[in-house]
Amino acid sequence: MTQPLKLLLIVPHPDDEVYGAAGTLMDLLEGGHPCGLVTLTRGEAGRTLGLAEGPEELARMRAAELRACLDEIGLTTHPGSVHEQHTFPDKELQDQPLEALVEVAREAMTRLRPGTVLTFPPNGSNGHPDHVTTHRAVKAAWDALPPGERPRLWYYASPTPPDREDLRAAWLAPNLRRDVTRHVTRKLRAIGCHRSQALSTVDFIRKFPERITEETFYEVSE
Repeated sequence: MTQPLKLLLIVPHPDDEVYGAAGTLMDLLEGGHPCGLVTLTRGEAGRTLGLAEGPEELARMRAAELRACLDEIGLTTHPGSVHEQHTFPDKELQDQPLEALVEVAREAMTRLRPGTVLTFPPNGSNGHPDHVTTHRAVKAAWDALPPGERPRLWYYASPTPPDREDLRAAWLAPNLRRDVTRHVTRKLRAIGCHRSQALSTVDFIRKFPERITEETFYEVSE
């Protein structure tokens, strides 16, 4: 039996792993703890910024960007760490049978036995339908596990309430904070691997510069 993972991220898109958790992953991997990432889509419906011609070329580009990012983080070279790529349609997760997404999350938790699972909060952080649907699937899978077999469950959590009223109503303030300042150079390099997401990067740094050096989460109570 393989060694259980310390932390497993289940997120919809390539780049969802890096902004809010790259430093935490670096900390855990450097401490000898295997970690994992499950990416549900290839990100083929994103903005191309003139870097790719069409969804298929963008999907290939984003796969290469994600590999480079995970190389920088150290996940690809760490013994026992895993990345699993699924091909659910980008920007259409809400139209997929929820049971299929729940089963992906449940199977990954059962097989990889993570100590902690990290995903998006109920409002998806920014309301993105794929983020919200991923939250619903992961939470349903977690709820279905016997209480004694559940990992800890973390959500991305910004200390800054959302501007939108509908998102603010479901906002969860962080109850966990991790100082990742010592990884800032590598984290910025990892973020920079996602060249096709340059606008998302600028938006994140403009809105949440403090989260480059401090990663914040909400831990769900049993």
